Amino acid sequence: MPTSFEDLGAGGPIMVVLAALSLLSWAVIVIKTLQLWNSRSGAARRSAAFDKWRCGDKQEAQAAMATARSPADRVTTYAMQALSGGFSGPVLLAELTRRGNDEVSRMNGLIRLLELIAMISPLLGLLGTVLGMIQSFQELELAQGAANASVLAGGIWQALLTTAAGLLVAIPAAVGAGLLSARIDGAAQDIESAVGQLMLAEENPDI
Repeated sequence: MPTSFEDLGAGGPIMVVLAALSLLSWAVIVIKTLQLWNSRSGAARRSAAFDKWRCGDKQEAQAAMATARSPADRVTTYAMQALSGGFSGPVLLAELTRRGNDEVSRMNGLIRLLELIAMISPLLGLLGTVLGMIQSFQELELAQGAANASVLAGGIWQALLTTAAGLLVAIPAAVGAGLLSARIDGAAQDIESAVGQLMLAEENPDI
């Protein structure tokens, strides 16, 4: 097994970069997982609050949202406060749209970084392999026929390590970005649904 930059040839510095990208991607995955842990919570609480709002008990409805934690909860809480203060119409809808977009934008933070890591890691690995192959063939040329096939094979497998490392970095980053993006999309739908249900309860309390 290679134990130094010299053993890895041209792939040494690139392996360091890939290791740093791996640590960064896992840190982002952990941070975003913790941030989005409660992003889809509170559906039952919102449903109960909408029932109270529909019955005209707006104070109780707002009290039911006092422990709001998810993005949909926060937007719903603001909408209830605004409606109770007489704020309504297109202006309110525009403000709710803005707040919803802000919540989605906040949830999407660092996701593009994960996608970028997933995209460039295989390319960096391939670059390391190409550089390693070039170095191996240069050494073979300098040997002037004295090198045997085992020496060349050793250089090639060492060069291919960077491609494997690039894929090992890219795959978790791509999977993490995909799963986290799916959760964000679900949370965005929850925001839209919550606002729609509240407006329906406000305008048609008999439904």
